[in-house]
Amino acid sequence: MSSWRSVAISAAIITAIGNGALRAAVDETVEIAPLDPAPCRQAELAHDDDAVIAKCGAVIDHAKTAKADRIAALLARAAAFQAKQQIARALSDYDAVLALDDSRADLFNQRGELRRQQGDRRGALDDFVAALKRDPDHTAARSNQQTLTRELERIGAQLALKGKPSFDCTRARAPVEKAICADPELADLDREIDNVFARRLRAAERGDVAALRRTQQQFLATRASSFGRPGFDLRAVMTARLRELLGTVAH
Repeated sequence: MSSWRSVAISAAIITAIGNGALRAAVDETVEIAPLDPAPCRQAELAHDDDAVIAKCGAVIDHAKTAKADRIAALLARAAAFQAKQQIARALSDYDAVLALDDSRADLFNQRGELRRQQGDRRGALDDFVAALKRDPDHTAARSNQQTLTRELERIGAQLALKGKPSFDCTRARAPVEKAICADPELADLDREIDNVFARRLRAAERGDVAALRRTQQQFLATRASSFGRPGFDLRAVMTARLRELLGTVAH
């Protein structure tokens, strides 16, 4: 065999061996070491919200972070976001925590309180109920659930009355009453006047009740008799009466 052919064969063998070794190196999975969570914990202990967000964020984003460390980092960052009034981002971290561990009543209660702050009353109530399912003796969740249920009932009652005055529109005969029934804003204003007047009566001394009733009756009579006359502004008159009642209540 000629020398040049021997050299070519040797080169080919070396190249083949080298390529095989390279492919093996590429195919071999590179082991990634977990990130040390200590800086996250140190930032949390130092109450440094910006450092917590940065250091714990790195722990959260690392692929090899252990479940327990990820949860701890998420909770720390959620607290930092909450301290900085970044409630939506705090809620996102609580969502991530509960996706990893949905057994803790305190976490459902905490997320529920944040949802309530954001105006998500239905979501908050769901969280408080979930907390009580996991721990029926959770005092904060029980209190939150009860107060929020009453709040939702009150809102529901208000919505049911929205656009309705203090009297029955099906029986309205006076032109001013018909005008109030035809305008939802005036209807709400009439009902508010009636509610504030009722509170005044309940808070009044016995000797003042008759005078309060006369004042309200005079207002209603004047409203009815003046309606339709030139220059009479029904909305302005009703608003002035409400302010008068509220001013008296304040004093």
